[in-house]
Amino acid sequence: MYITYDELRAIKHRLPTGSIRKIADTLQLNEQSVRNYFGANKDQSEDMIGRHIQPGPKGGVVHIENTKIIEMAKKIISESQN
Repeated sequence: MYITYDELRAIKHRLPTGSIRKIADTLQLNEQSVRNYFGANKDQSEDMIGRHIQPGPKGGVVHIENTKIIEMAKKIISESQN
């Protein structure tokens, strides 16, 4: 999946409070790995992100190999708007 960095950050910012923890718990990841997936660059203890950022407009283009986190985030956002 390809998405701009700005779009990825916008999804993160639309998540309701507690969503990072919910995603981490559901996928059995640590919370920092989920934050890093959305653009944070903090130290992490596990290597699962599977993303690569190419420089460019709108923060660059992000290639995401594992889409489970973003799919779950979009579902949470959709459910919170209903």
